[in-house]
Amino acid sequence: MNPTIGPATPPEFPMLQIAIGNVHLDLGAGRRGVDMGPSAIHLAGLKAGIQELGHRVVDNFAIASLTPEMTDYGNPSSRYLTEIADACRRLADRVEKSMEQGRFPVVLGGDHSVAIGTVSGIARYWRKRGRRIGVVWVDAHTDMNTPATSPSGNIHGMPLAVLLGYGAPELVAIAGDQPALDPRHVCVIGARDVDGTERELVREAGVRVFTMSELDERGTAVCVREAVERACDGTVGVHLSFDLDGVDPQHAPGVGTPVPGGLNLRESHLICEKMADTGKLLGVEMVELNPVLDAQNVTGKLAVWLILSALGKKIL
Repeated sequence: MNPTIGPATPPEFPMLQIAIGNVHLDLGAGRRGVDMGPSAIHLAGLKAGIQELGHRVVDNFAIASLTPEMTDYGNPSSRYLTEIADACRRLADRVEKSMEQGRFPVVLGGDHSVAIGTVSGIARYWRKRGRRIGVVWVDAHTDMNTPATSPSGNIHGMPLAVLLGYGAPELVAIAGDQPALDPRHVCVIGARDVDGTERELVREAGVRVFTMSELDERGTAVCVREAVERACDGTVGVHLSFDLDGVDPQHAPGVGTPVPGGLNLRESHLICEKMADTGKLLGVEMVELNPVLDAQNVTGKLAVWLILSALGKKIL
């Protein structure tokens, strides 16, 4: 056997100037606590891990919001819409500004509604340069409800729909004069709990959803490769939006909406490693860590490991 035959060697991961965004927002979720997620991730050693890889953390900013005790939820079909729109608008502005300064965004949530800000900021930056972006969305859910379809009115179940141009105009407009994303460049990995009310929009929009059933049947490596290829085809690169409830609760207990039958540790790291291997990673966000529900910060430590894998950490 020829020992030189094997997988293609991925491009060397570049050394980055990183801006960490800490988004202390839990208004979009149905349970309190994810606003403390960024602190738990830092406690697990994120900054030291990033620096050990050779990257530099040159900015570490925070986006805060009101708490439920300080405001009214407003319209029950889109709870805390005004406050969430304000936080996401500020985040989008900060992400775009960081990229203009040559910095790579790593955003820590907070509930998944923060992706409206993260992705809008990245999309705006590249749209000004005539390019579109792709997104790989790791999640137990498809997050494609709208105020008209959401059973709960919780906006953390709506961000992907918003980024595709559906839902509350206040949120859609954060991306500018057109939606942040084209569905041809979006893939969801790990879905296993999709509301009946949102299925029609998922099908209509044309987003590619790799369910856990498909990953089991066809193999995670095959599906991840197809997802990455789709997200990168015709785009400047790909952003990774990772909801920790995409991971099975036995490995990630500290999430507000746990769904059994999720990604295992190896599959989760594989997704992040393959994102790094593209050489076209535009940003990373890790969301929905709820320290109140965690056990000895197990999920916080997992979040750090996954972020480092996406930033180029390898076994060899």
